[in-house]
Amino acid sequence: MTRKQPAWLDNAIFYEIYPQSFNDTNADGIGDFQGIIEKLDYIRELGCNAIWMNPCYKSPFLDAGYDISDYLEVAPRYGTNADIKRLFTEVHNRGMHILLDLVPGHTSWDHPWFKESCRAAKNEFTDRYIWTNSTWEGPEGMGSLHGISERCGSVAVNFFSHQPSLNYGYYKPTKPYEQSMDAPGPKATLAAMMDVMRFWLKMGCDGFRCDMAHSLAKKDEDGKGTIILWNKVRAFLDEEFPDAAIVSEWGEPDKSLQGGFHMDFLLHFGPSHYNDLFRCDKPYFGTAGEGSAKEFVDKYLENYEKSERKGLICIPSGNHDMSRLSYQLEECELPLAFAFILSMPGAPFIYYGDEIGMRYQPDIPSVEGGYERTGSRSPMQWDNSLNAGFSAAKPEKLYIQIDPDENRPNVLAQMQDENSLLNSVKRMIEFRQAHTCLQSLGEVEFVSTDYPLVFRRSDDKESILIIVQPKNEPVKVAAKGKVIFTVGGKARMRAGICTVDGVTVAFVKER
Repeated sequence: MTRKQPAWLDNAIFYEIYPQSFNDTNADGIGDFQGIIEKLDYIRELGCNAIWMNPCYKSPFLDAGYDISDYLEVAPRYGTNADIKRLFTEVHNRGMHILLDLVPGHTSWDHPWFKESCRAAKNEFTDRYIWTNSTWEGPEGMGSLHGISERCGSVAVNFFSHQPSLNYGYYKPTKPYEQSMDAPGPKATLAAMMDVMRFWLKMGCDGFRCDMAHSLAKKDEDGKGTIILWNKVRAFLDEEFPDAAIVSEWGEPDKSLQGGFHMDFLLHFGPSHYNDLFRCDKPYFGTAGEGSAKEFVDKYLENYEKSERKGLICIPSGNHDMSRLSYQLEECELPLAFAFILSMPGAPFIYYGDEIGMRYQPDIPSVEGGYERTGSRSPMQWDNSLNAGFSAAKPEKLYIQIDPDENRPNVLAQMQDENSLLNSVKRMIEFRQAHTCLQSLGEVEFVSTDYPLVFRRSDDKESILIIVQPKNEPVKVAAKGKVIFTVGGKARMRAGICTVDGVTVAFVKER
């Protein structure tokens, strides 16, 4: 599987920005592009050299911007197209890169494409969405809307009811209304999405994180049709924008990497067992030592081999769709979780605020279709001033309420504390970037999957053995070399044995 890889991904460390909640500069209670520009130096000083920004396009915001009404214009609440272009420039001026969030599987029902598709008279957009031939028949295996238009038919929805599914065709059509992937309508949809990508890449972004990347082709056995579609996208990018990166929300790297994605990141759903590490009743990174990493490692290695060790399987601290990393991990456990995330292959992703241990807010009312996810989307906590430094708006105007705890973590306080989570993460990033074997493309080999979790990262320059002991008891591991870095407690080498404190990650340089 020969693959062109943008060189900047080799040592990329991503910071995910949820723009609504990051930094508000005009006191309307909602974050904006200027707010992101103001905090770029913070992101760079943390050590992150790449950004993934959640959707910022025009939208009715029934799903926090994942319901797009215009792919080529940003939402006025964030700024203008000129403002986002300046954001791209400011990112690049700092030697960083930025991915936009592409939503290729569906639009808002407010999108002009959909409104035209609803007309009875045949037009350019008649087949842009998946319609049955009768208002009384829904699309097989999918949710739908019917009785909403002059057109006779039901339209498939991809997620929420207000998100009609774009038509990329069926891998194995069996119904009269199910068009093949090579039919004119599906081919026009793919071409239109490539035009969207072309527009933003020419504007200056560096690629895309692709939402619900698995959802394009329908009745798609093992993702084979969707893989074909994404390979067409990849061929277009390789020809016109060879330095652009595409990252999939797929959660099955064995499929997404075959589809030409540079990276796939592990999700809180699907077969990865990612939740076993951080988000379950007995997480592996709990000091009680009652969790298990075995199923995670087994699945990770299966995908690692299927992708011929060339694709990047990325492990995020979290994202806007899952509970915060700190929700089921204690304060002393968080640095170890980050040490693991930042020492595995692939590009790590840090969700805004996780680096200071921001807390999940379980009782926040749903905002813009967030429901239980809303608790992970509260405003960034910069300092202990009004609204935690996020906004000068009245508190009741905030997009989502601030963590009400007076002792909530904030950036300024943690910057001033050498032992803070923020400074621990910063040191870990510096350590990763100083050793190429720890970066995206270094090999990984697991030695033990119990307590401790032991694995080796290596390349042609060096080899480092990583000993992860979340359990609150010391452990001895056969090793050769020198301890060069620890997170948590201490580690000592003597006579071929490395003794590692409990709640500690140790890095042993073997060569």
